[in-house]
Amino acid sequence: MNQDTSVAGPTPAHGWRHYFTRHMLICVMLGFTSGLPLFILYNLLSAWLKAEQVDLKSIGLFALVGFPYTWKFLWSPLMDRFRFPMLGRRRGWMFFTQLALLATIGSMGFYSPVTDLTIIVFLAGLVAFLSASQDIVIDAYRREMLSDREQGSGTALFVNAYKMSTLVPGSLSLILSDFLSWQVVFSITALFMLPGVFTTLLIREPSIYGEPPRTLREAVVLPFKEFIERSGWSHAAMILAFIFLYKLGDSMATALATPFYMDLGFSRTQIGLVAKNAGLWASLAGGILGAVWLEKTGVNRGLWIFGVLQAVAILGFALLAQVGAGAPGEVPSTLLLGFVIGLEAFAVGLGTAAFTAYIATATDSRYTATQFALFTSLAAVPRTFFNALTGFIVAHTGWFEFFLICFALALPGMLLLPKIAPWNTPAAPDDIKEAEEAKETKGVTG
Repeated sequence: MNQDTSVAGPTPAHGWRHYFTRHMLICVMLGFTSGLPLFILYNLLSAWLKAEQVDLKSIGLFALVGFPYTWKFLWSPLMDRFRFPMLGRRRGWMFFTQLALLATIGSMGFYSPVTDLTIIVFLAGLVAFLSASQDIVIDAYRREMLSDREQGSGTALFVNAYKMSTLVPGSLSLILSDFLSWQVVFSITALFMLPGVFTTLLIREPSIYGEPPRTLREAVVLPFKEFIERSGWSHAAMILAFIFLYKLGDSMATALATPFYMDLGFSRTQIGLVAKNAGLWASLAGGILGAVWLEKTGVNRGLWIFGVLQAVAILGFALLAQVGAGAPGEVPSTLLLGFVIGLEAFAVGLGTAAFTAYIATATDSRYTATQFALFTSLAAVPRTFFNALTGFIVAHTGWFEFFLICFALALPGMLLLPKIAPWNTPAAPDDIKEAEEAKETKGVTG
């Protein structure tokens, strides 16, 4: 969008009208486009391979195609440095990755997992790389388009649309596969990238303050230099530690959720039905309510409130584990299972919106792609490492003690909030806030 007056953007509309603005609609469209390729890889692809009699070990190894999502910061400087003619720096990269994703996803169905598994592995890896690249530039665009006061509500709507995109590969495409060939199914699924393509063509480049990197060296070095010099080494380290820790406990608590439910005696059908309904819709409700709350409270207070709710939700798993440790053969009620899953999903929907909005406000708009990718990758890498250890921890402690450990691991991130996001202080770093105010008065454009 063209923000000729200010990065801060126009004054938000009052009440619910604020969520029907052009900026919010763009967040919804880009969120759906961002989530679709990921859920194709993790929902549709595994169902296709299973239907074609590919062995479970090979299907499990396909999880490795998610590697680009963790290491996307390595090539993000290219997206800060280079731009496409006519479309510009952000829209150009979005348009290129979206068209490439449409073509790659659509081509997958032309191959057979039985005879062309190597080609399918390559295409899945390419989809992951293009999807991670699209995420880099969409995150950067959203940060530059939204003002700091819009980050909370805009990010919440983005996250909700991201989650809703799972209904295409996880539901519609699976239903179609019972009646149509996989070639047609993948072609139809790929067409759902078109709303994102059209959105990219209709929107405008966001304005930024200052000069973007002029060389590749600047694109690599300056984002890190700016981040460190902004508030000094100690505060930079504290921000990175916070990003590392804020969602660590919650992530570990859900890493082995399905085996935990099965250990309690729930059937796969019960788990599937409850998780699908209580989990997805509670998460969406959390995201929607998070948009409203963040608009009222601001990102900083949202981190405090939603962080507490995330930690409390972990104790719900501990309660479920304790109830399940009753009489032999006794299974906790499905209602309690739904409550625990719903509470956790609701809290995560709130916490993710605030956390992602905070990451956005911690970036400098000259280097948004690189800094945003670095922060989100940092949040993913430690959780991946610790989640790999959860099975060993449970084996030594049992489920109840394990969830208490997860609850304890949720606290260090909260303890950093007085320094990272003071309750009565705006979320934007002072230097960025001053630059935005200067831009508002002088009309600086990118």
